[in-house]
Amino acid sequence: MRRDEDSDGSGLTLRLAPEAEPPLVQVRRWASQALADLGEDHLVATLLVVTELVTNAYQHGQGATRIRVWREPEPCRIRIEVDDRSSTPPEVRTPDARTPGGRGLQMVGKASLDWGTRVTHGGKTVWAVIDCSAFGWQPCPRPQPQRED
Repeated sequence: MRRDEDSDGSGLTLRLAPEAEPPLVQVRRWASQALADLGEDHLVATLLVVTELVTNAYQHGQGATRIRVWREPEPCRIRIEVDDRSSTPPEVRTPDARTPGGRGLQMVGKASLDWGTRVTHGGKTVWAVIDCSAFGWQPCPRPQPQRED
């Protein structure tokens, strides 16, 4: 894994090496540290969405290659994008009580203001927007202005 900041400073990128198992603990730790000042509900929803999108990329998209996170302060929104190596769009399935799985994208839909996908060169990007004002969650603290000394 390699961490980068976007050139304009607006977001963070985590590049993932192809592995047999998704590095979910490291991904959640990275996102938790990057977004530590979010309200609790907003952070929990964001971590859920990150986990589900990365898991889907490994299970159905030949592995995740990159995760990007952007934060918009007004309103407090987090945009998550996960790239994988498959151009096949994700499929929202109807879960069956007799089989495991099939609930991830439904959870993403419930925790997100919006989500979708776009085909990219060499695969696709699945994205989601988590907005604390859309769900009546505790507002996130406003970033403090930078002091000039």
